[in-house]
Amino acid sequence: MTRVLVTGGNGQVGRSIAELASDARFAALDIAVTNRSTVDITDRAGLNAAFDRLQPDVVINAAAYTSVDAAESDEAAATAVNTDGVASLADLCAAHGARLLHLSTDYVFDGTKDGWYVESDPIAPLGVYGRTKAAGEAAARACPAHLILRTSWVYATHGNNFVKTMLRIGAELPELGVVDDQVGCPTSAHDIAEALLHLSSMDANGTYHLAGADQASWHEFAEAIFAAADLTTTANPISTADYPTIAPRPANSRLDSSALADATGVRLPGWRDSLSGVVSTILDTGQLRT
Repeated sequence: MTRVLVTGGNGQVGRSIAELASDARFAALDIAVTNRSTVDITDRAGLNAAFDRLQPDVVINAAAYTSVDAAESDEAAATAVNTDGVASLADLCAAHGARLLHLSTDYVFDGTKDGWYVESDPIAPLGVYGRTKAAGEAAARACPAHLILRTSWVYATHGNNFVKTMLRIGAELPELGVVDDQVGCPTSAHDIAEALLHLSSMDANGTYHLAGADQASWHEFAEAIFAAADLTTTANPISTADYPTIAPRPANSRLDSSALADATGVRLPGWRDSLSGVVSTILDTGQLRT
């Protein structure tokens, strides 16, 4: 059995991994999903104890400070999780001979590239969140056996995400404005979780992109969400300037994930293949406001 320690169990990806822990496809994995109340990556003493107790062969770090706007006024909190916590995990993984699988983000890029981002493109984060995640990538590389996976526009049946926000607003309003000049790769947390569990049994190392295969603007994505839910809400295209936010967002978050597919055979489906199932589950299970 391969012992797998998962941090960030209350997040979208962490919860998706927990749902897959009993899947027969991963019977060779002994998966321990933890959350901040049980294993806090900012608590070095607690991490030491968890490693001693669980003796993981693989650590999947799904813990992150993801409040992009809040990070602008609380850089210390974002750094503690996204950078310092990752450094502690990398140090302990190296000491225990464990592999570290670490989730990163499209926000390490500034979004000005005319085309899809590949792993060799220079990073240039625009705000605190992106800077702390970029520093977390550097920290993860201190572990000799590391696999850094950048993803984009994550959505799930649980947690706070764009799909659930659109479903809530769409059920209440006949129309709304949605930004159409930002483009990315909407990615299902369930698809990410499946990929991480498959990758935990592989020897792949380095930095790769792990995002949905298809691109969309927020406006296009919103229209598809409304259609999947049989809502008649009208999404009116607006510009980023019409919807100002505290932290800047990359205008282009398209991540080319072909390198990971070539190296491991792991490739995520496009959002058009995953969205309807997520929307149906949200509506059928009453998770819209959870």
